[in-house]
Amino acid sequence: MTFRLGFFTRLLDDVAPVDRYRNAIAQFVRAEELGFDTAWVAQHHFHGDEGGLPSPFVVLAQAAAKTSRIRLATGIVTLPLEAPIRVAEDAAVLSLLSGGRFELGIGSGGTSSSFPPFGHDPADRPAIYAAHKETLLRALRGDVLTDDGGALYPPAPSSLVSALWEATFSASGAARIGGEGHGLLLSRTQPRREYTGTGSAAEQVEIVEAHAAALPTGVPQRVMASRSVLVVDDEAEGRRLRSAGIAASLPQIEKLGVALPSDVSDEEAAAYLDLHIGTAEQVIDSLGADPIVPLASDVVFQPHPVDPPHAVVLRSLELIAERVAPALGWAPGA
Repeated sequence: MTFRLGFFTRLLDDVAPVDRYRNAIAQFVRAEELGFDTAWVAQHHFHGDEGGLPSPFVVLAQAAAKTSRIRLATGIVTLPLEAPIRVAEDAAVLSLLSGGRFELGIGSGGTSSSFPPFGHDPADRPAIYAAHKETLLRALRGDVLTDDGGALYPPAPSSLVSALWEATFSASGAARIGGEGHGLLLSRTQPRREYTGTGSAAEQVEIVEAHAAALPTGVPQRVMASRSVLVVDDEAEGRRLRSAGIAASLPQIEKLGVALPSDVSDEEAAAYLDLHIGTAEQVIDSLGADPIVPLASDVVFQPHPVDPPHAVVLRSLELIAERVAPALGWAPGA
């Protein structure tokens, strides 16, 4: 199965905020030059070491001005913390300015501590998300929103609804998303509460199947598989960066009560943490064993959690486009 090739950044370079944004734009420009089909950002509030971008529409507007072909997407906008009509307005304007190249991905968000500053109890997240999504869709579809007949201006293109993406970690969530005909956003790894010794991609098969089973007749399945990938020229550099990725991942699994056994090798730890880091040949082998890649309409690579220097990311983009993605079935412009 052919797929769209994407690049995703959480803007976590170890530099000043302005350089994080400049680097992201430069990476998007280089990805377009290399033939990548999509470029993605995520929204995070307050925690600069978790995600460096609270304002995704602003950055993507700048990216739109610097590029001409690559499609730009959010993965995700944290919808419970946003005014949904404002999201619709920003999405409509960005779509217009980018020549229709914007795709909207939304989700309920994962950082509970971000909710109280916005006036929300994180326990209310599902209800807020459902209500905000309903309002967002009404606005994007052009429904009348004011008592004097006002609707969204500028009008949103129909593609913002027909190509909407939603994120979930569960099969039940995927069934709901599929039932509405929306695309499915898969995380780079599934949260687990015990050490299994294997990666989590196999657990996502059930999620993809639930999404497919719920789709309305005639609606093609869209699945975006985000994967932690960093490709380098040298095996020794790959080992060093893999160790850095493991170290950066440990605090997250420890929050879930998971500890790696003391005798686990770096290769085993990377497999459990869903990290594909190494030379092109090594990454092709590890991704070739991923059961989701053949099922995905979009395969999107991110350098997180290593978050290496800008030059390393640029070289990884080149190796992905020239060697890794073609080996997995991708062709530029397909």
